[in-house]
This record gives sequence, C-alpha cells and structure tokens, in this order.
Amino acid sequence: MPSDSTIAPKGTGRLSATTGAQYARIHAVGGYRPERVITNDEVCTWIDSSDQWIRERSGIETRRWAAPDETVIDMAEKAARDVLTRSGIRPAQLGAVLVSTVTHPYQTPAAAPLLATRLGANGAPAFDISAACAGYCYGISLASDMVRGGSAEYVLVVGVEKLSAFTDKHDRGTAFIFGDGAGAAIVGPSDHPAIGPTVWGSDGEAWDTIRQRESWTHILNAWEDRQQSGQDSTIGMKGQSVFRWAVWGMAPVAQQALDKAGITVDDLDAFIPHQANMRIIDQLIKQLGMPADIPVARDIAQTGNTSAASIPLATERMLREGEAPHGGLALQIGFGAGLVYAAQVIELP
Repeated sequence: MPSDSTIAPKGTGRLSATTGAQYARIHAVGGYRPERVITNDEVCTWIDSSDQWIRERSGIETRRWAAPDETVIDMAEKAARDVLTRSGIRPAQLGAVLVSTVTHPYQTPAAAPLLATRLGANGAPAFDISAACAGYCYGISLASDMVRGGSAEYVLVVGVEKLSAFTDKHDRGTAFIFGDGAGAAIVGPSDHPAIGPTVWGSDGEAWDTIRQRESWTHILNAWEDRQQSGQDSTIGMKGQSVFRWAVWGMAPVAQQALDKAGITVDDLDAFIPHQANMRIIDQLIKQLGMPADIPVARDIAQTGNTSAASIPLATERMLREGEAPHGGLALQIGFGAGLVYAAQVIELP
C-alpha cells in the first residue's frame, strides 16, 4: 500500500472564496430596560448595608430587574426590534444573529436561534457568545469580520442579561451590583473604516475571580441527592481582585485599542466602558489621561452592572440624549468573568 507521501491530489481544482465589504460599521443601536426599579433602600432590606455605603463603593443608585416571567429572550427581542426599526434593516436581511449572554438558563438550545425565529429571521445562522461583560465587544468584532469576510451582509449583535436570577440577595458583596437589560446593534457594510481593530484576550488562570459558584452538574446532583434548591447557582466575586485587574490591566488594553485605531485619546468623542463600578471608570479615565471634556458613560448609577448589555445600553442612551455625537469616535471596552476582555474604537451610528 503506498505511503501518504505518494498520494497525488485528484485534480487541479481550486476552492472559490467569498468576499465582503471592504469595511464594516455599526448602523444603529437599540436597547431595552425592564420596568421594575430596585433602589438601594430595597437592597438594604436584604443585606446589612446603607444607600451611602453602596453609592460610595460602586456608584450605583438604582438598578432595573426583569419581571419574574420575563426571559433573556424576551428582553433580547425588545432590544432587537428597537434596533431593527432604527436601522431600517428587515429581519430577512440578517445574515447572522449573535447573542452575548451568561444568564440564558439553558445550556441548549442557545438563545440566538430562538431570537432569530421570533424576529422572522428563521434560517439565519445564530449562536450565543459566552464572554460575560466583554461579550458585546466580542460580538462586534465577530460581526465586523463576518461582514468584511463575506459570510453576512448585516449582523444583529445583542448583549442581554437577567442577572437578577443569578444574584444571591443575601451576599453583601454582590447583592447590590447586578441589573437586567438588553442592548443591540446592527453591523453592516461601510464605505470607510468605522470599527477599529479589536484588542482582546483572556486570563484563564484567574477563572475563579468572578464565577458561578457551582457547576450545573453539581447543582443537579445536589437536587437529586438532597432535594435542595438551586441557590448555589448564584454568582460570586472577589471584589478587590476584580478592581485591581480592571484598573491596572484594562487601561493598557484600552490604550492599545487607541493605538491600533491610529488615534489618540484626544480624538475621542466618547468613552463607553463596561459599567462595572464607578470607581473603576474613574481610574480608567485617570490612567488614560482622558481630557475632561470627553463624555463618559456612567449608566451604572441607574442600571447597575448589566454585564454584556452594559455597553450597548449606555451607547443607546448617550446617543438618544445627545450626550455623544452621531458619527463621533468612541472607545468601548468590556471586561469580566473568564477573565476576558475586549476593546475597540468605533464610529458611533
């Protein structure tokens, strides 16, 4: 029998390749915020704390929580319909649907195919991204590559979380932090560069810094063995470690994103960081040497930490309220459990 080295190819055919747009941009952003407002005073009925302590440690004043029967897909649909209306893109034009979430309660099926079907885009490739608070920026990077590579003309990117379902209301370190919501963007062709190179990565050595306390397998076994509740499925976090990593580790990532985009911090029209903690945002501004006249997203005060939804929600509000200019340049950076991170400069829609 001949060895592999002697086997010749059957023919001289060559694979064809798809080509897409030269550049990609965000055509529109949309958002959805649940109706229920949770004040710090309400949180303090669950934990031994105070409104002043919560504001000083996090900058959070209120957060939004979804209704008990309101799902991740429900919220994603509302944000998606908002951005489709704003962009003028029809569901049938979507070449892909990406949903970034860590709180869809099913390992399978993913949220994205169900969302696509609800929107009238059944048949479009659809998948979830599990990159926590960096998930939206991951999605924008993937969508940009899809548009430029020719695998899709328009891509829906949704960041959505129902963190209230995974919050331990009696954990003094995390009970006041998390909120719910959904933000969405349409990424499509552009005649000029409008999404800069993404600086992204991960640090799996620090995986236990922010994590679900127990695996689903453990929870299932505990339920079967002792008929316990799923309380252990809540999220735990080493606050000081996260703070140090975010401040000292993410400022260089943000600077790299500026460098790769070919601009300086003075060229920015907005800074839209993940809404994790007001003190982290302040320190990032300081580390980057950001001029005082650049608008900075501080939505955490009213929305809490909404993980993958925080950047698109903040972007939508800043544009709607005129805080950031349409067509301006914004630096966005997400970072969280994994540990994962991603940053890019974008042209605001």
